[in-house]
Amino acid sequence: MDTNVIIGIVAVVAIAVLLIAWGVWNDRTRKAALKRAEDEAKARADARIAAEKEAERKAQAAVAESAKAAESSSGGSDETPSGAARHLPPEGKEEAEAAQVAVAEPAPKPAETPETAVSRIQRLRAKLANSSNPFGKALFSILTKDNLSESDWEDVEDTLLLADVGAEASEQLVDELRKDARIAGKADAAEVRASLKEKLLDLVGRDVDRRLNADKDGANKPSVIIMVGVNGTGKTTTAGKLARLFVAEGKQVVMGAADTFRAAAADQLETWGAKVNVPVVRSDKDGADPASVAFEASAKAKEANADVLIIDTAGRLQNKANLMDELGKIRRVTEKNLPVDEVLLVLDATTGQNGMTQAKVFAEAIGITGVVLSKLDGSAKGGIVISVQKELGVPVKLVGLGEGPDDLAPFDPEGFVDGILA
Repeated sequence: MDTNVIIGIVAVVAIAVLLIAWGVWNDRTRKAALKRAEDEAKARADARIAAEKEAERKAQAAVAESAKAAESSSGGSDETPSGAARHLPPEGKEEAEAAQVAVAEPAPKPAETPETAVSRIQRLRAKLANSSNPFGKALFSILTKDNLSESDWEDVEDTLLLADVGAEASEQLVDELRKDARIAGKADAAEVRASLKEKLLDLVGRDVDRRLNADKDGANKPSVIIMVGVNGTGKTTTAGKLARLFVAEGKQVVMGAADTFRAAAADQLETWGAKVNVPVVRSDKDGADPASVAFEASAKAKEANADVLIIDTAGRLQNKANLMDELGKIRRVTEKNLPVDEVLLVLDATTGQNGMTQAKVFAEAIGITGVVLSKLDGSAKGGIVISVQKELGVPVKLVGLGEGPDDLAPFDPEGFVDGILA
């Protein structure tokens, strides 16, 4: 073989070996760099977690020290947190002794001034009117046609169903519209709107008493409201917003954090309460007996001669029987101190008919007196107002239309229907 050829082959092999060696070295270097980066990230995460735990430990120690100081200064009477177990009924005594219920008094600082109910109604009515509302627009565009066909009437019913008006109410509304001379034949837009408004108002309930029992003449003092509903509906937030609404009316409010199974629930209530100087009764231990918190909250509200006590509760539905038993116990224990005037079911309006099954569970087990629809933003799910009242047999009393602290207002049927048809 020619010497030059041999040299060439050797050179090619040498180059190939070098390239392979370089690739292996480069790959190992890259993996080592990645490993170092992962180790550094893990170290940073571990350091952050450790810092958070240390901060939490210090916060808990500060709270415990504060509670201990308050107990020492008050002499450990039954009016202090340490007296909770002594005057708790037998049903919850052992749990309260372990839970150490405490009253979180708001910091002494200027309170916010919540928006009045009248102002809220006006603002929320404007929000509905300015929202994009396919429910009302779709209905109006169909009904203003001349000489509606069977297909048009089917479209009307489909639109109502999609808006979560419910099958029975949708059929009733379609039957009434078909008999209305203002819609049959040659349609006039103004007359169609007037007819639709009138019939929607009838379905929503224009003459229903939607006042909270705490606002009625001769209301108990304190008037007790228990908030119920599944987790995720905005129940705890709604409880805080409701406290603001009462404060705006000049009422003295106490809140009880009886959702002891969700760690952030009591903290949320304390945050809401601190802004308007509303005290919150809570346990300093996650998973404590919620009935002991409710009992101590009712005792605190009675002692303070408050106007309203709002009790937040857990909403876990993994085991419906256990949850309902727990809520029943909360009510029974509270009523050893004060009668319960109101049980408000909080529903997420955006879930529509999907939330109705859960709503019925609460309605059958607890005896609700009214519904709060959170997240009612004027969307296509607005018909839930009609169906929830028809299914549960109780009125929608309050609605939420936004994330703001004062975006909760008494339900205004006319403003709601005007918003749908805007």
